[in-house]
Amino acid sequence: MEFFIILLIVAFIVLYRKSNGDSVYKFVKTSIGNVYDKYAPYSFKVVREKCKEMGLDYNKKQYTIQVIIFAGVALVISYLYFYNVIVSIIYVVVVICFIPYLAYLRCKRLYSEFIFEQIQVYVTNTIMEFQSTQSFVKALEGVYESGVLEDPVKTDVKVMIDLAYHNGDVGESLDYMNSKYDFYMTRNMHQLFLQVTREGAHDTVRVLDNMLLDVDQLVEGVYQDRMNRSAFHTAFIRYGLLLYLMVMLVQWLIGKEQYIQMVSSNIFLQIALHIVVLFNSYFLLSGEKYYNENVGAE
Repeated sequence: MEFFIILLIVAFIVLYRKSNGDSVYKFVKTSIGNVYDKYAPYSFKVVREKCKEMGLDYNKKQYTIQVIIFAGVALVISYLYFYNVIVSIIYVVVVICFIPYLAYLRCKRLYSEFIFEQIQVYVTNTIMEFQSTQSFVKALEGVYESGVLEDPVKTDVKVMIDLAYHNGDVGESLDYMNSKYDFYMTRNMHQLFLQVTREGAHDTVRVLDNMLLDVDQLVEGVYQDRMNRSAFHTAFIRYGLLLYLMVMLVQWLIGKEQYIQMVSSNIFLQIALHIVVLFNSYFLLSGEKYYNENVGAE
């Protein structure tokens, strides 16, 4: 234990000496930022920047609180399993290392929800513009110039307009938008506009009104699903943490002293406990990944 403490002190001194007078926190933050800029996928960098722009990314205080909570939970749970400070510290370090991955998952979910809301605005406003202009390209121009859209959807609508004028047809524009945003409501609207543009239609007003009602129902269902998923996610995390604490039931049944003696003298039992902790952790992480990646937009 003394050796481990000395090792931490030496690591602290080395970090401080390398920081050239700056605070260790600033040095570590800069180092992590450099690694992030070098190795993070381009798509995630775009997502992260958009979350910052929308004010949805955690600030320094929120990240600090998250680190403290994760470290505290990992320390308590691992100590209850092994009653070994060194093992607990190792688990704390490992858990903290997963915080950037959890931030990545959260940013992906927030970005997906943002894109869905932008597509909803794009579809609704394009339909309303078309009802007054009776031209799909003019409707796109009206939506683009209205300022209701944000990037990247706004830029993609401008690409649609340019493609339509360049080709003299909306087909490639619609294919471009469908490939970028594969939503039911965009495909449905684009198919209708393609049919109207190339074949004509006698009662577009009624069809478009019905489509607006379908979009409203779809959006209502999505937001209801989002609330249900949030409530389920909270219950899932609570259940996952309770699984860790089953070890307390074992200790209550056989006695804490006997449990500590068994763990300290039996290497196979220690391995089994590590497997239990890792399995529970994988269960929680998989659930978190599913919650953030499968946002249920459509």
